[in-house]
Amino acid sequence: MAERTGRCEIRPDSYVHRIEMDSSGRATGAVYFDKQRNTHLQKAKAVVVCANGAETPRLLLLSANKQFPDGLANASGLVGKYLMFNSNAIARGLFDHPLNDYKGFAVSRVLHDFYELDPQKVGFYGGGGLDARFDRTPIFLAFEGLPPDTPRWGKEFKAALSHNFTRTMVVHSAGTSLPVETNSFSLDPDLKDAWGLPALRMTYKDHPDDLKLANWLNARALELLHAAGAQKIWKRPIKEKEFSVHLLGTCRMGNDPKTSVINPDHRTHDIKNLFLCDGSSLVTSSRGQPTMTIQALAYRAADRITAIAKRGDLGA
Repeated sequence: MAERTGRCEIRPDSYVHRIEMDSSGRATGAVYFDKQRNTHLQKAKAVVVCANGAETPRLLLLSANKQFPDGLANASGLVGKYLMFNSNAIARGLFDHPLNDYKGFAVSRVLHDFYELDPQKVGFYGGGGLDARFDRTPIFLAFEGLPPDTPRWGKEFKAALSHNFTRTMVVHSAGTSLPVETNSFSLDPDLKDAWGLPALRMTYKDHPDDLKLANWLNARALELLHAAGAQKIWKRPIKEKEFSVHLLGTCRMGNDPKTSVINPDHRTHDIKNLFLCDGSSLVTSSRGQPTMTIQALAYRAADRITAIAKRGDLGA
């Protein structure tokens, strides 16, 4: 733990596992284990949790106490609910000439033509973008980037790796996931983590429209590769998701304490000096990479929290 210019920082090899409260219902700091598993309290006038759409609700649920038996900031019962990923699909094309797409920067959201689809025309809700980029290393190409009919061993396999690495184009289709209340993170009643605390449990099932969108965007990606003159075109099977790197929507923002966890200032409705700032606040999913949206919200939250502190509104 280090203190700099009046701010206290918990070391990265520590493990925060509870937000401490006083009898008046204010957050007083963060309780954490150090590397030797000793417990410490880092006091704070305000607590800002930025642990993503999974660990933020888990920390709130782990911090349940007599005042907040269902978890902190959870009077609405929505902490951990409305988990959203992003629907996605991948199409690949092999060209007869080198593209050398592994060089330079990987770009995102190149084609926005389908960003807002008309449900009356396509038959489902949502939208997304097509992202043509090749950001795979040779080992990833070997595992998942070769045409299905490629030999998986020997001289022909090596030749395909050498030939295809500079000639492959990948079109990612990234779209929305509709908010569904039953998609959630919660505390597992039986499984414990390495620290002896309840492990995170995920419950998730794609909305049917998310799968329709993924298939629809994937078809547009295949059309694009065909029009570009790819010699060979193939796609990855689209299945129900069991994993994602985009964890959104589990502590949603809103004006009504009954239907949201935080207000537009990122302040929790239930606890005046507890703030949440990460992808958990989103009420709809992004159509691709959510990082810059989360960054913009972080800058905004910093301004709002600073203003609240300057006017002395963090609570007694």
